[in-house]
Amino acid sequence: MKAESDRIISLSDGDSSAELQKYLSSLCEAKITALITNSALKGKTIGRIIKAIFKGSPPGSSEGSKRRLLLYQHCIPLCESGNLQTEVAADIIGLLMLETHTLVGPSLAKLAELFVEEIKAGKIGNGKSLELFPTVLTAIAACETLSYGKGELSGEECKKQLINSLCSSRWDSQCVIHLTTMFRDVPMSSEELRFVVEKVQRMFKKLDLQEIPPLVYQLLLLSAKGCKKQVLDGIISYFKQQDIHQQEEKKHGQNLDLEVQSIPQDQLRHVEGTVILHIVFAVRLDHELGREFIKNIKVSYGDLCPFSVALLLSLARIQRYEEQVFDLFKGAIIKSFRDEQLLQGSKFLQDLLPGHCSIAEMILDTVRSSIFGWDHVTQGLVQLGFFLMDTFGPKPGPFGKNTEASATVARTPSQLACKLGCQVLLQGFKMHEAIRGEILEQVLNRLVTKTASPVNHFLSLFSDIVTSAPMILLESSSKVTETFDHLSFLPLATVQGLLKAVQPLLKVSLSMKDALILVLRKAMFSSQLDGRKSAVTGFLLLLKNFKVLGSLASSQCSQTISSSQIQVDVHSRYNAAANEAFCLEILSSLRRCLGQQADVRLMLYEGFYDVLRRNSQLSSSIMQTIFSQLKRYYEPEQDLLPPVKLQPCITAHGEQIHIQEPLAHLVCCTVHCLLWLKNMRRSAKMGAYDSDDDDDDDEDEGYQSELQTILESVTKRMIKSEMEDFELDKSAEFSTESNVGVKNNIYAVLVIGLYEVLIEYAFVKANYSISAFKELLELFNRYHKLCEILREKSGKGRQPSNKTPRSLLSMGFTSTLLTMLFRDNSQSKEEALTVLRSSGEFVRYALCVAVQKIQQLEDTGITDGPGGQSSDLTFRFLCEMASVLMWRYTNVPSVVDDAGKKEKRSSLSHLSLEGLLGIFTVCQQRYPDKMTKLLSSIENSDEVVESEDAIQMIYSYIRQFQKALFTQLSGGEEALNSKEAQLLVNILNVLSLQLKPSSEQFVQMCSWTAKICKETNFEDTALCKGLLSLLFSLHVLLKSPSSLLLELCQDIHSHLGDIDEDVEVEKLSHFAIVNMKTATTAALQVLPQIDKVLDEVDWLIGKKKSQITSDKSGPEETTQPAGQQDPIEKAVTLQLGTLVTALNELVQTALLLGTSTITLLRVLSRTYSILTTLVKYYIQVCASQIGVLPSRFEKLVKLSGSHLTPQCYHFITYVQGGESSGAPKKKKNEVNTAATAKLLRQTKAIPNLIFSIEQYEKYLITLSKKSKVNLMQYMKLSTSRDFRINAATLDAALQEQDNTVEAESQAVEETQEPKQKKRKR
Repeated sequence: MKAESDRIISLSDGDSSAELQKYLSSLCEAKITALITNSALKGKTIGRIIKAIFKGSPPGSSEGSKRRLLLYQHCIPLCESGNLQTEVAADIIGLLMLETHTLVGPSLAKLAELFVEEIKAGKIGNGKSLELFPTVLTAIAACETLSYGKGELSGEECKKQLINSLCSSRWDSQCVIHLTTMFRDVPMSSEELRFVVEKVQRMFKKLDLQEIPPLVYQLLLLSAKGCKKQVLDGIISYFKQQDIHQQEEKKHGQNLDLEVQSIPQDQLRHVEGTVILHIVFAVRLDHELGREFIKNIKVSYGDLCPFSVALLLSLARIQRYEEQVFDLFKGAIIKSFRDEQLLQGSKFLQDLLPGHCSIAEMILDTVRSSIFGWDHVTQGLVQLGFFLMDTFGPKPGPFGKNTEASATVARTPSQLACKLGCQVLLQGFKMHEAIRGEILEQVLNRLVTKTASPVNHFLSLFSDIVTSAPMILLESSSKVTETFDHLSFLPLATVQGLLKAVQPLLKVSLSMKDALILVLRKAMFSSQLDGRKSAVTGFLLLLKNFKVLGSLASSQCSQTISSSQIQVDVHSRYNAAANEAFCLEILSSLRRCLGQQADVRLMLYEGFYDVLRRNSQLSSSIMQTIFSQLKRYYEPEQDLLPPVKLQPCITAHGEQIHIQEPLAHLVCCTVHCLLWLKNMRRSAKMGAYDSDDDDDDDEDEGYQSELQTILESVTKRMIKSEMEDFELDKSAEFSTESNVGVKNNIYAVLVIGLYEVLIEYAFVKANYSISAFKELLELFNRYHKLCEILREKSGKGRQPSNKTPRSLLSMGFTSTLLTMLFRDNSQSKEEALTVLRSSGEFVRYALCVAVQKIQQLEDTGITDGPGGQSSDLTFRFLCEMASVLMWRYTNVPSVVDDAGKKEKRSSLSHLSLEGLLGIFTVCQQRYPDKMTKLLSSIENSDEVVESEDAIQMIYSYIRQFQKALFTQLSGGEEALNSKEAQLLVNILNVLSLQLKPSSEQFVQMCSWTAKICKETNFEDTALCKGLLSLLFSLHVLLKSPSSLLLELCQDIHSHLGDIDEDVEVEKLSHFAIVNMKTATTAALQVLPQIDKVLDEVDWLIGKKKSQITSDKSGPEETTQPAGQQDPIEKAVTLQLGTLVTALNELVQTALLLGTSTITLLRVLSRTYSILTTLVKYYIQVCASQIGVLPSRFEKLVKLSGSHLTPQCYHFITYVQGGESSGAPKKKKNEVNTAATAKLLRQTKAIPNLIFSIEQYEKYLITLSKKSKVNLMQYMKLSTSRDFRINAATLDAALQEQDNTVEAESQAVEETQEPKQKKRKR
């Protein structure tokens, strides 16, 4: 072999190529191939051998071209065999590439077929020879004609056939990456490129997971040629499928398909992270790729998945995409929550579209996945979290007030989006150390800088962060202490939230506690009132949380910070003496507040009780402080009346008089502290027989007995005091415009509060003594008399008696009082309680205070007085009250309450119902998981109720209220207590939310409500409104309300009559609740419901349109089988058909001009807009696929054109010509004219409606042309509204003009507009 090799090389080096040709011709093919193989394996002379063969094989001769083809055919498998050194194989391929263009057409075709066969057979090993294939395909494409198969093709066609053949064949998984790399160098048309990309993406599932990132990298490089959308879609789709598979496995606990190897989650997440990095890198180099991705997501939010969410967050790090990405998230998240809300509120939509993917869940899934080394995603998560909280957080209301109560459950899409942002940041903080500092810094910055808007959501997040990771926060304690410096400048609510959140840290960080105390001391002397209030808040919180050893409420030495495993031994860090000294020092600081404004003192008085309850060892100092303060205003002379000095309680600044001392709150604080201490001492004495601190006890008991003496003296003397003693008799002035009036108002409020506090004290001290209860009643009579004077003087008798200043009775006492008055049947107490029960005013007062407390709880989530801030205590009191109120309403006959009707006040039954409605509403809003517990407590049962029993129990209460409402309605209209009936309807509405719409009980309730509406014929508009509202809220969760709306519209038309007086309307009455008097109210209830159904229809059309847009990119259109309409299209058409028929009834109804007509015009305009949207959808359908329009759609067009549109123009004429609506009485006619003028002046409803109709007709013309169906045959010619003469009106006007010349001359002085209108008619 060596001789032949040397001979060929020497001949090649010589000048004559003829000898070389001759020598090569003498060698047989086997000899040449053996020679090449031998040289290649040795690797030294192969390059020179190949060059010599090329030199001795001229491409022009058949023998030369044949030898060249042989060389290629032998070298390609040789390079793939793996026997050659890498450098040798690279040299061979390089040499072959240089000479490829010299090959003749047939040789190129054979060579290409060789490659295809090698690939099909899976013989491509290292993929080195594939570098040659692009050169071969390029050379083929350059040929004019080529013999391929049985015929001749052009070079381009041949290349296309080869690519097609290659893509339709089976690829070995080992060569996929090599082939993808190879195709980058092949010049391809967009169609060929699409074939290749599709083939590569089909291979994803057959590859090992670790091979996906390099393949994706090659695909992204390939996307530079085009098909960017397809490449990205394929990658995202693959990972979406993997995620779905993982979720299914997790759900079912095992692999569903045993043939499919389960991929470990950590591996999948690491691969996804690598792929995301590749894509982001590609986007940085090719911005067209990024634009295509964002554009694709915008078209269809439904295509989002955890992988694409993570990819978007990574892209957000590129500055040019940041704003686009977050705007996209904003739109997608809010749309997802709105869609979810729409689906939850409509059975019609749930049946059509059962599944809904939650973007919120995807984002949280991305947060959980980011723990697998997705550092490039975490920064985007932080930005997204703060973006959502900033964008959707609570907004400041009028005058900067917070419009959203902090304790309510997130319900609106905005609230849910804000909550999602909070969850993202909290989870991110827990998982990633790198971003903790940034999250904490940004949260604290917002707390300091956002003083003009509410920051409840940031406070909640900060509190959760502290609770979940207190020790981590200690590492960033400097950031927290920096925030303390701004405390005196922050709103009070922010300070309270911040200090409450930071309490666990103060217990473990001495430096942080010292920094806070310094700041609070400075704030105590702030020139700003809010600064001083902040200081009081801070000090009170410290007193509550730094317990002195031996305190009754919690005597343990160690306190555990929740959600962490850290045991904080407070008293090893600060010993008991130091802790006590610290608390006493704070108390001495707080005593300075007793000389400040009323607001500051008030905070102190309200805080002392909580401090005492949590830190009972401070009782001596606290009681001493209260005692010394109370003595300032107490009149020690027992014979003097009144027993308190009111003059020092007010102060004057210039000409204005202000309250200086909230005396009633001071006494209230005294009473509650005293009573609590007595209870504690009693329980302590029962539990222990010996004590070491007798001296302290003696001192405490000294203060207690003195305070008790003062309170008893005050009580007795307040009973003796007349209104004249306070200068508050009926002759006193209460005008807020004079200083004397303002002073008297302040005095009255102080005295009223004092009476209430003493009533509570007297009740607790009475121990069911008859004489004590009589004294209590005397106190109440004084209180009631003063309230009456204040009410008469300030409200001139208009204000109801229960609208007194906010009651100072505590929630717990109110609950106890109600229970004693109504439910206590014990024999020993009966005689004493009869004293209280005999006073109707006192019983009413107790109920009014309970309703007031419940209302306060509904509005703010807390109540005044002890325990008002504790949600557990509050809920317990609610349960007690609910039990009493329910008993009072169901067990006391309404005849007992008849006396209240004459006095035009709410009856006790009415107040009981009002309280029950308030309790159910509070429970639904603030304790949504405890409704079952509340209802079971009404029956005095504390057992845990199973879900099935819970539904049955809720339904039993619903039945009770249904029975009560039925009793009200069956008594006839004269006996009906309308307000009570409305309250019952509202209670049913709240309780119905607790039933599952799929339950049998819910269906029964809906049927019952429909029956009541059908059979109740009362002319009570408020009751009609309530019942219809209840009916709609239930019906919509069972099925579409469109048929119900149609029946109601027919009833309204039947009762109000036609706009054309000559037309007699058929008398229909599906629902008796709709009558002549309630028809307008019913119309105002029906129209918003029609609007809701239109919302659903519009949403469905939007879904279908987005499907068409996303399907356009697919290779094949999904066509509906012939004669079968898409279920969504069918539902939309049927809904619109029913609504058009319903509106056709309403538009012919002689509605009163005003709100109802404006609303109807708007709904009509909206209906035509949605009809136009549907027409545009069918235009899109006709453009993308050939098909006939559904017959139902044609019927809808016919219905709208022949029935609704002409009636709309008649209705516009009716609205514009208010006088012609015909009213025999002149007054009504004048009202109609005024309403018309106002309507035409203030609304654009009429031009908007006309525009909507014309747009609808315009697009119908377009659709007619596209579909070759004449839809305009159903449309009638529009009415010309520019100029019209009403002959009858003209004759009447001329007659009037002749007869009343004088009247006309007077009218000249008035505006000319009405005259112009007359001329126009």
